[in-house]
Amino acid sequence: MSRYIGALDQGTTSTRFMVFDAAGAVVARHQLEHRQILPAPGWVEHDPIEIAARVDDVIDGALRAGGLSGRDLAAIGITNQRETTVVWDPKSGRPWHNAIVWQDTRTDRAVSALEPHRALLCERTGLPPATYFSAAKLQWILDHVNGVREAAQRGEAVFGTIDTWVIWNLTGGRDGGLHVTDVTNASRTQLMSLRTLEWDDDLLRLFDIPRQMLPRICSSCSDSAFGSARRSGPLGAEIPIGGDLGDQHAATVGQACFAPGEAKNTYGTGNFMLVNTGDRIVRSTSGLLTTVGYKLGAAAAVYALEGSIAVTGAAVQWLRDQIGVIRTAADIEALAGSVPDTGGAYFVPAFSGLFAPYWRADARGAIVGLSQFHTKAHLARATLEAICFQTRDVLDAMTQDSGVRLDVLKADGGATVNNLLMQLQADILGVPVVRPVVAETTALGAAYAAGLAVGFWKDLETLRSYWKADRVWEPRWSKDQRDEAYRGWRKAVERSLDWVDVR
Repeated sequence: MSRYIGALDQGTTSTRFMVFDAAGAVVARHQLEHRQILPAPGWVEHDPIEIAARVDDVIDGALRAGGLSGRDLAAIGITNQRETTVVWDPKSGRPWHNAIVWQDTRTDRAVSALEPHRALLCERTGLPPATYFSAAKLQWILDHVNGVREAAQRGEAVFGTIDTWVIWNLTGGRDGGLHVTDVTNASRTQLMSLRTLEWDDDLLRLFDIPRQMLPRICSSCSDSAFGSARRSGPLGAEIPIGGDLGDQHAATVGQACFAPGEAKNTYGTGNFMLVNTGDRIVRSTSGLLTTVGYKLGAAAAVYALEGSIAVTGAAVQWLRDQIGVIRTAADIEALAGSVPDTGGAYFVPAFSGLFAPYWRADARGAIVGLSQFHTKAHLARATLEAICFQTRDVLDAMTQDSGVRLDVLKADGGATVNNLLMQLQADILGVPVVRPVVAETTALGAAYAAGLAVGFWKDLETLRSYWKADRVWEPRWSKDQRDEAYRGWRKAVERSLDWVDVR
């Protein structure tokens, strides 16, 4: 058997390919950013062709960096930004429109009109009416891009989340590419029933979406459903694709959260906390989402509660790219650490409205509490604190739904390299925060799914044994300091609401 497993992680701002050995250690990696296309306020798009090119580039780059070829890989796992929506012509391979990204809010009025159907959506999909999910984005393309609806009837327009687009291209594209997705990504479209794990006719009628556009839904881990990546040239080989999970579900697997009650929090473009609920579909009363956690082969689906936060790391990117406060994302730690606190300033980065637990599409970003005293260092620190306060919002909701308080928070994702951020998170939550040795657990979870599919790894207990802590941060703030700071955050959130008329 080949010595390694590969993982393709297609994220909101970049694409990376990582190679892991049998102990789950990183052997090689390569990462490239792609453009964020912002054609109007609240609109966020990606170029699918650019993403497909980045996929090829990072696979080849990682293999070269590790002195490897495709034949050294037993399998590849795919993980991806989830709700982002692509429609393309399978005969030509050309997209009908740029991908509409999960952060995009152009469907806010259409989503507001779904309020009479809230009970159906929540019961059937676990998801409330929100601009976040794929169905309304697909409906927008069908209704606003000339010729798409007619093309769908002719088989010349198909839909997929990014995993579907990537797999279709890797397995041959217009020359026989597979049109498939997995249950985790399908569960984020607002078109799949949580109980049947199939596309739901009532929901297709509600959104007026032709069934023939949709990909086949598969388990997250399979030795045959996703085909093989066709690689050409000196690095080439036909490499089985054994796993496919949405990014936050992959991180749950990578953090070895295999038992009910185990939870993780991923720090990326947004923040996403998931708690495993086993084979139970648990309905939230506190603003969380009910979702499929993962489904490995023929085993029953595992479900989860999720707290989704739209803008966390993206706020740091905004400081860098739009405002010019920092030159690189890494610069924020030193700048924020140059002041002892924010001086009473708060930043609510509600660029795409507020997701869990508020679900307020009418919210927009707000910086409050400013005086002439404040500097860019205070804004940098307020940005890091905003990430942590939003996580507390979600953790409080999760505690209310589950009745169980977390003793420790497992943190992962690219932003966890920021030690000040991790310390502030422990301070604001009042619980220890632990970072694993492999912080990029999204890619690791995709690798685990692929490796299980082809027998590279034996079982979940084997994977659990690989999890190791890198560093733990203990809370330093007093309870009074923590409570006072959080009261200020809630006041700041109130100031961000009712800014946009979505009715």
